[in-house]
Parts: sequence; structure tokens; C-alpha cells
Amino acid sequence: MILLLLVFVPGLWVKHVLKKYSEPANRYDGTGAELARHLLSKYDMTSVRVEQTEQGDHYDPIDKVVRLTPDKYDGRSLTAITVAAHEVGHAMQDHQGYAPLKLRSKLVRIARPIERMGAGALIFAPFIAAITKAPGPTVVIFAAGFLTLATSTVVHLVTLPTEFNASFARALPVLDQHKILKPVDRPHARRLLTAAALTYVSASLMSLLNIARWLSILRR
Repeated sequence: MILLLLVFVPGLWVKHVLKKYSEPANRYDGTGAELARHLLSKYDMTSVRVEQTEQGDHYDPIDKVVRLTPDKYDGRSLTAITVAAHEVGHAMQDHQGYAPLKLRSKLVRIARPIERMGAGALIFAPFIAAITKAPGPTVVIFAAGFLTLATSTVVHLVTLPTEFNASFARALPVLDQHKILKPVDRPHARRLLTAAALTYVSASLMSLLNIARWLSILRR
């Protein structure tokens, strides 16, 4: 029970904080996209684009794009402004050659084909097992699942310092320097920036829980 709470509470808290400060929806004059574009220009990153996405807020260091979900891209809430600044923080890391971001990008490129192979093995192994009636495919299933989840966990754990750096060494100082936040909103923005960083903590904990499940199955 305690383990489940440790895994699920961070994710629930992150969702609660992001939703809480999404109102009022017109808290600021500019949108998240407009702020991102403004900050990128301020810090000589005019070649970095700002796009709308349905795949979650993120910065893509390969395509050099800050991507924001519709509620952040067009939104004028404190959540929209703060999350946009957080993603610009990642663009700043990339622009300045921040080593942990480079490591994360390399790991992601390595992890993607491994995860695809693991997912493929999980899909086809049951059919192979049914046809051959041999124990080998079952071992393949477990090995592929473990490899996929373990790879994802490593990437998430390496991501953590990068996320906190983007929030508190980049985004918050930039918001302060340019006096973007209403003074009363600053402590709330800190909470939002913590939530933005903890998004990957939640993902890491979930991956670790999944690995624990696979290991318990293997022991049976």
C-alpha cells in the first residue's frame, strides 16, 4: 500500500497543481506560445520554433522546437506561462551545451529502438509460444518486457536533474529577470515548476513499479 502511494501520489499532485493554476484562464495578457517566442528571441535562439502538439509539452533538441499542448500554446493562465518558460529552459540548456541534456538526448536515441524491439517481442512472443508449445518464447517475453521497462527507467532517471535545472536554474531566473510574473504568483510559479520537473519522477516511479511486477512474475 505504501509503495503504491509513493508511486501514484507524485503523479496525482502534478496533475492537481497544473489544473489548479490553469484558472483564471486569462491571468496574463500573452499566451504561452507568445512568451516562449519572446524569450527565445531574447536569448538569441531565433531559429528555435514554437509549435502546438498533442503529445505533451516538451522541447525537441533534434528538431529545435518548443512544443506546447493547446491549453499552454493558446492559454494565458499561470500554468501556461510557467510551463512555457520551463520548456524554454530546456532550449536554453541545448543552446548553452548543457551536458546532462546531451546525455539524455543520446540515451533517448539509443532507447527508442530498444523499446520498439521489446514491444515487438511482447506482441509476437505469445503467438510463437502458442504455435511451438516451447518455453523459450515465454522467456523472450519476460526478457523483452524487462529490457523495455529498464531502458525507460534509466532514461527517466537521467532526465531528473535536467528537469530541475530547466525549472530553477533557467525558467525561474528568466521569469524574475524580465518581471513576467505578477508578484503574488511567484510562489505558485515555484510550485508549478516543481510539478513540471516531477512529471519525470512520476514516470520513473511507475517504470520501477512495472519492473518490480515483471521480477515478481519471473520468480513464480
